[in-house]
Amino acid sequence: MAEAVRLLLVDDHAVVREGLRAFLRLVPGLEVVGEASDAASAVAAARSLRPDVVVLDLVMPGGDGVAALRLLRSEVPKARVLVLTSFTDDAQIFAAMEAGAAGYLLKDVEPDALAAAVREVAAGNPVLHPRVATRLMRRGIAVEPGLAELTARERDVLRLIVEGLANKEIAGRLGIGEKTVKTHVSRVLDKLGAADRTQAAVVALRRGLVE
Repeated sequence: MAEAVRLLLVDDHAVVREGLRAFLRLVPGLEVVGEASDAASAVAAARSLRPDVVVLDLVMPGGDGVAALRLLRSEVPKARVLVLTSFTDDAQIFAAMEAGAAGYLLKDVEPDALAAAVREVAAGNPVLHPRVATRLMRRGIAVEPGLAELTARERDVLRLIVEGLANKEIAGRLGIGEKTVKTHVSRVLDKLGAADRTQAAVVALRRGLVE
């Protein structure tokens, strides 16, 4: 039997944490191991509890959520951070994604969709709220000078990463082996200076590398 995904809930509103805990504790395969109400306690709890996924709001006392996100990614790099907030400001979205968020959801998300997102993030897959994805797709920024050149095939792979396809799906779409796709993905991440596929997608959209 697979181990449960360990969750740390971070939100400055007790009622929000209580609601999340009450729902998520009933979902098979998920386990809420801790809670925090501010940036400092979130980082301390993550160091101690070593959660698989941190569900993080961006608005909290004692430091902004993006700063907390950076600290979490630095102090507990194996923990994936799923932003769950009411913030839809472009600057906050990009700042969170570039700080290493594995996913970005808004608080109007359906409970079942949240549970599914937690599982996806724990498995290493990016998750974006549709409105957030739309904002990312509509934001076009020129390619920065000095960026390592991507090959035509790497651009193909990057385009499909942005679409949210997994390696197996990319392999089928491009007619190449899954092992070859993994090699291309690794090279794309290196050239973009991205830690994971989510960051690669954000960098690609910001720099205008894909349409």
